[in-house]
Amino acid sequence: MHSGPDRAPIVELRRADGKLLQQITKADISPLEKIGWKAPETFVVKAADGITDLYGILYKPYDFDPKKKYPVVDFIYAGPFMTIVPNGFIPNTDLSQHAQALAQLGYITFLVDGRGTTERGKAFQDAVYGKIGQIEIPDHVATLNQLAAKRPYIDLSRVGIYGHSWGGYFAVRAMLTAPDVYKAGIASAPGELTEGAEIMEPYMGLPKDNPSGYELGTNTNLGANLKGKLLFIHGTSDVNAPISATIRMIESLVKAGKPYDLLLLPQQTHFFEGASEKYSNDAVRRYFDEYLKK
Repeated sequence: MHSGPDRAPIVELRRADGKLLQQITKADISPLEKIGWKAPETFVVKAADGITDLYGILYKPYDFDPKKKYPVVDFIYAGPFMTIVPNGFIPNTDLSQHAQALAQLGYITFLVDGRGTTERGKAFQDAVYGKIGQIEIPDHVATLNQLAAKRPYIDLSRVGIYGHSWGGYFAVRAMLTAPDVYKAGIASAPGELTEGAEIMEPYMGLPKDNPSGYELGTNTNLGANLKGKLLFIHGTSDVNAPISATIRMIESLVKAGKPYDLLLLPQQTHFFEGASEKYSNDAVRRYFDEYLKK
């Protein structure tokens, strides 16, 4: 079986040398097309270094009009042990599913696997070794600018970012290190470099051995930089990314006199379920509608 983001799944019978013997099935996507489904657009851009190719995917609304201007939302994970850009017809990650869904509400959404992620070789992943937080957001900003340069329907005055877990850390990071780019951010279950050692230390080393790396990558040092609207979403029973990380970030914002928004999900773990998952998804939609669609 094979497929692509713009190509429905096909099951074929082939010989060992690749010669086609028979097409067995091909998915019928006519019901999708009848309700306005449009294939996403894959793209290749340069990383912030101007050299490295990055691969991503862009989703548009079902009623897309190239003459209009659309707000854009960057769906980010950027952690150094997985990729999020789907290669098949069906979005196979939570972020790609959410990005495709939000686009239908009148947004341009995109995902990109920046330097430091997996499946591109050791050198590509080692780009962030010991310095998590230093090149990921520049790669996403570079992606955003290159996408907008060729797509006049992207409104760079209305840019948002959403992420969960590592993506939550990077959503905060984007709001604090690129405050003139990102106008609204949602950090769901955000971690922090100085918490969750079992996740951080394989890529950062021990704090005593890499003090500058931890210092440069710690979001709580940058609370005063916030300019846009920032929503934290956190489950009170999260053990993967303890809620203390969000509380410490809030403390940084309070000390800097910066307003923030907070949604707590009682008894929810790192992975929201049931009514809490729907409540969180509705909150994401409302937040971007309020601060990006104006």
